[in-house]
Amino acid sequence: MINVSDQHAPRSLIVTFYGAYGRFFPGPVPVAELIRLLAAVGVDAPSVRSSVSRLKRRGLLVPARTAAGAAGYALSPDARQLLDDGDLRVYATTPPRDEGWVLAVFSVPESERQKRHVLRSRLAGLGFGTAAPGVWIAPARLYEETRHTLGRLRLDPYVDFFRGEHLGFAATFEAVARWWDLAAIAKQHEEFLDRHARVLHDWEAREDTEPEEAYRDYLLALDSWRHLPYADPGLPAALLPEDWPGARSAAVFRALHERLRDAGAAFAAGTETLDPAGET
Repeated sequence: MINVSDQHAPRSLIVTFYGAYGRFFPGPVPVAELIRLLAAVGVDAPSVRSSVSRLKRRGLLVPARTAAGAAGYALSPDARQLLDDGDLRVYATTPPRDEGWVLAVFSVPESERQKRHVLRSRLAGLGFGTAAPGVWIAPARLYEETRHTLGRLRLDPYVDFFRGEHLGFAATFEAVARWWDLAAIAKQHEEFLDRHARVLHDWEAREDTEPEEAYRDYLLALDSWRHLPYADPGLPAALLPEDWPGARSAAVFRALHERLRDAGAAFAAGTETLDPAGET
């Protein structure tokens, strides 16, 4: 079993839970249910409560009462937008195509230089590479999510976006290796495979899919995986080194998703079954 405390932060697991199951509940998730469902992946009640408080301060969770009057938490509109945007990356089923590039060029006044740091951090977190000082680059399909993110943070007045293609002088294959740290990204894929390929192998050897075990293994795999499509922007295969591990790690995650997600939903909902359409 994966050591949760070493590899999965409680706050991250709560966000992962809402992305996988919590947003499909028919109302706010009761606090007691959050505690039960996070205990299944090794998080104690005090850690759940403190992490929920931080997520509330960040504007991602909002307190609300269930239909029965119990205290609970629902996703804020911003958090739902974050998860909707993330779905396009996290649950992608087809290899990325070469659709050109989006460039983000920003200028921040010296009097607001702290926003310069935030901009760099957010662009890097969205998967942008650095083409030149103040010029960031990513596959063009990331534009909409980037626009949503910078708008939500009120950073959009400082940024201009451009679409285009790389014309040289260096070959694009060589330029990409300068814009991103491909070795570091490959290492993250290998770490995911080291943790979760054996979990998939064990499930493939079984005929049953026990709901609590499925829930635990799926949530831990998703918590590891959901960060990877942001570290790795999904560059076309022709621009990547041979034997790139990204395709293998994506295949492992998709197989775990197909095998475990629905069985885990039965445990998450107790006696109900949740589906990705939000119906019970």
